[in-house]
Amino acid sequence: MISKPAFLQGVHPFEGAGLDKPAPLHPDLVYTVPPGRIAQTLYFRGGNSTDELVAVVLLRDGVPMRYFPIGARAGTHVALAVVEDVEEGSTLELHVAAPEGLTGTVVVDLGLVEV
Repeated sequence: MISKPAFLQGVHPFEGAGLDKPAPLHPDLVYTVPPGRIAQTLYFRGGNSTDELVAVVLLRDGVPMRYFPIGARAGTHVALAVVEDVEEGSTLELHVAAPEGLTGTVVVDLGLVEV
């Protein structure tokens, strides 16, 4: 079977609702696994423009799947190396969790492959 890459990426402003209250970043950061395919996460890269810790949260079907903390004015790279399969019809979304009222920008890049 031929594999196909997919990406959730971009530079997005945010306003924090609390570290315990992840909020959607942008409508473009939603991916649904096509029928007859399985998706596998390959990596996450992220950057944070603020002076405080934020976390990008990967949700699968509305439930947190992975948390990617990003330090103040820092970046992160996490090699996921095909940790698990995401079944067809599942929806993945990137949300941000940040201290209440904190505003800033995050850079996100989640790499996936469909098989």
